[in-house]
Amino acid sequence: MKIVGIDPGPEKSALVQWENGKVTSAQIMGNEEVKFFLYWLPKVDEIGIEMIASYGMPVGKEVFDTCVWIGRFLESCFTPGHNKPVLVYRRDVKLHFCHDSRAKDSNIRQAILDKFGGRAAAIGKKKTPGPLYGIKGDMWSALAIALYIEAQIPAFSSCARA
Repeated sequence: MKIVGIDPGPEKSALVQWENGKVTSAQIMGNEEVKFFLYWLPKVDEIGIEMIASYGMPVGKEVFDTCVWIGRFLESCFTPGHNKPVLVYRRDVKLHFCHDSRAKDSNIRQAILDKFGGRAAAIGKKKTPGPLYGIKGDMWSALAIALYIEAQIPAFSSCARA
């Protein structure tokens, strides 16, 4: 199963391709590049894009810019032969990995590392890379989205999609 997870940002976004239990590609790209990438992406089983939710906190320009890019990424996915992308809320990812909506990114990262046998086994070294080798920064969020989707695939129906 091939899954792409995207953690969008106002100018750059993180993408992780997850296939058969390991990361096959992980990168941070400018948003125009991401849009182009998604348009020309060969067929994958699922595409997950983190969606923004508001819980009453004030937000600024960066959040609204990110919302615009989420829409542009969705638009790029609606080409013949593509699955509709799944919008994934951060709260759902937190609950899935940590069973607590107050979890922080570091808690999610640690839960993922634990799932793969700890840091040494999950990441490995250059000569002996683990399944998560090369993941850093915002790529962890994109990976969490891909893993969340993999765990939820039977639950997704046409009404849960964008």
